[in-house]
Amino acid sequence: MTELSPGATTPRFESLLVVRLSSMGDIIHTLPAVAALREAFPHATLGWLIEERWAELLCTLRYPRSGRRSGERPLADRVHTVNLAEWRHNLFSFNTLQQITSGLSEIHGIKYDAAIDFQGAVRSALLAKWSGASTVFGEAQPRENAASMFYTRQVETDGRHVVEQALDLARAVIGPPATGKAPSAEFPLDPDAESKIASLIANLGEFAILNPGAGWGAKQWPAERYGAIAKALAREGLHSLVNFGPGEEALATAVEAASEGTSRKVSCTIAELISLTRRARLLIAGDTGPMHLAAALQVPVVAIFGPTNPARNGPFGTRSIVLRSASSLTDHSRHREPEQGLLEITVEEVAAAARELLREAK
Repeated sequence: MTELSPGATTPRFESLLVVRLSSMGDIIHTLPAVAALREAFPHATLGWLIEERWAELLCTLRYPRSGRRSGERPLADRVHTVNLAEWRHNLFSFNTLQQITSGLSEIHGIKYDAAIDFQGAVRSALLAKWSGASTVFGEAQPRENAASMFYTRQVETDGRHVVEQALDLARAVIGPPATGKAPSAEFPLDPDAESKIASLIANLGEFAILNPGAGWGAKQWPAERYGAIAKALAREGLHSLVNFGPGEEALATAVEAASEGTSRKVSCTIAELISLTRRARLLIAGDTGPMHLAAALQVPVVAIFGPTNPARNGPFGTRSIVLRSASSLTDHSRHREPEQGLLEITVEEVAAAARELLREAK
């Protein structure tokens, strides 16, 4: 139920549903906006609809997905999940239909006052509408134009960075005065992950994280160059941990081999990566989820950009140096080979940027 406070021009919501399904970096970009909603409506029930594979960004695996908030689920009162990738492959199986029906019935039964689609895709807008919320907020110019037909409130956003665009959307929900500094992103604290990472780095000393993977090949700086960076960091007294995700082990192995003993590959769950990143002196990566995680945790970042635009997608809210060749053009075509402009960024440039950030920290 919503009602108007005396003298208010926008409703006071008692329940809000955030829809931001994926991916890692985009979810992280949305966290400050959702923290602003949490701050503006401290007593409201705040739900979040998210892809199952990314739910650890909101709630630890062992903690209940709904109920009392804590450090293990600090932001959302309820975490609702979907598994769209799996459902698409088995759309007409009994198990899939049962999961879809059960999930949508659970969300619909809560009767959220409003839903906010931070994704701007047709699938996310449709899920926001299916929630049964009487008001559905979304950007006036969403990522997929057809999504806008499911919104009852279309919001003009003028932020340059995607974090700022999400904040514009949140402020439209909050209403006036809706000013001031945006809250920081807050992540779950997983005791099991903390214990495992503490053991992993017990005798390591200070370290940097290298993340050579990328969403597609055009954004991927060569593995042998990351190996050369590990050797340069070793001369600064830092060991390098090479983070890799599913399907990236061969890439991490290549970095490790090129580093000649100055790096070690590690594979982490999301909770473990959060814990590991918190402890790092520095992270070096392209336009990837782990880079955005480091920025949100205010870990210094050297960001190596090629075909994507750092003004929109660069590290936000932390000390950072972004390297991008003047010859790189913004292009989201998913080419397999590294973009030519990306290859113009040298090991020496990246190493110099890392040294500069390390000096600033001291």
